[in-house]
Amino acid sequence: MAVPQLFRDLNAAAVWAGLTAFIWYAFGPVPLQIAVSGQLGLSNAQSSSWIFIVWFSGALSSIALSLYYRQPIPITWTIPGLVYLGTLAGQFTFPELVGANLLAGVMIVALGLLGIGERIMTWLPLPIVMGMFAGSIVGYVTRLVKATVDDLLVAGLTVVGYMLGRSIANPRVPPVGLAVVCGGVAVFFSTKGPAASLSWTLPALVIPDLSFSFPAFVAVSLPMLVLAMGLGNVQGLGFLLAQGYRAPTTVVTVVVGINSIINALLGGHPAITARTGVAIVAAPDAGPLSGRYWANIIAATLTILIALFAAPLSSMLAVLPSGYVLALAGLAILSSFQDALEKAFSNKLKFGALVAFAVTATPFSFAGITSAFWGVLVGLAASFLGERQELLAYWRPKI
Repeated sequence: MAVPQLFRDLNAAAVWAGLTAFIWYAFGPVPLQIAVSGQLGLSNAQSSSWIFIVWFSGALSSIALSLYYRQPIPITWTIPGLVYLGTLAGQFTFPELVGANLLAGVMIVALGLLGIGERIMTWLPLPIVMGMFAGSIVGYVTRLVKATVDDLLVAGLTVVGYMLGRSIANPRVPPVGLAVVCGGVAVFFSTKGPAASLSWTLPALVIPDLSFSFPAFVAVSLPMLVLAMGLGNVQGLGFLLAQGYRAPTTVVTVVVGINSIINALLGGHPAITARTGVAIVAAPDAGPLSGRYWANIIAATLTILIALFAAPLSSMLAVLPSGYVLALAGLAILSSFQDALEKAFSNKLKFGALVAFAVTATPFSFAGITSAFWGVLVGLAASFLGERQELLAYWRPKI
């Protein structure tokens, strides 16, 4: 790709989308990561190593994939997987968890090379995938509404900025950009008290002990495999396909597996195609289709700061109100949510898409696997029972 064309693709909407994705990465998953590290009883060095590797490996892969394919392909790590690991505190030793995560990465690479990931994307009907995707992100929209009601000044002005941008309807004035600015001004004038102190300690790199056991393989490796391939590829790459991109499913699956192996070697957990990240950087609000990859490049480049300076970013949680972060994340995802609903319910297989949406939007975990995975299976079953001819017609060209 010629360098001049690379910079011609850069646009204001992609810049703002990239900044928004970075804000979400920094103030959404990071606190959760720190909390789970505490649940597992990790030392500061182990936690630092974990935070560094999952963000650094994901950032490098995201930048490389976006530059090569000119598509917004965000690689981060599995949030449901992290939450699941937290529930296993006290049941397995940390070396056992590390060993199980390493095995998950090896299996992801093997299945990716066999083309399993691409087959999954081929056989899963797009309406059901989009129904599941909409259900998986509807919580961001409801939290946007709640944040606005609870904090009319900060979250309210953030929403006002977004609506002003929508009313202007000028690609040079992206709605999310105005939301960032208006909400940021509200935060500045509403913040009271001294600024939080920041610690600029660089991360430690710790190679953990490894231990392999069959119970850990069953309880950790297999669920992580499902989360990475059954949720990450289906949701993240499914959204890219719905936007009109020819997503390199096999390559991305292999990259996710390699990243998962690298992460495990420094105490981290498996990588994934980021469903929330893709909903921001690949959304219509991120600008023209040909330039949205810049949003992912910008977000990924900035997340290297998370890898290097996790401590000061955590300290900044005391500065930015949660209402601002929740409102901004919800607004950034709003167009993706609308797009997913349109693709889920504007054609055939509406019943399966509706069931997938309802199941996924209901937060629960069964057999250690979150509702999004079950949403796809139940949605397929609903389509088979309630709209069988449409489902078979969808599959027929692929047989």
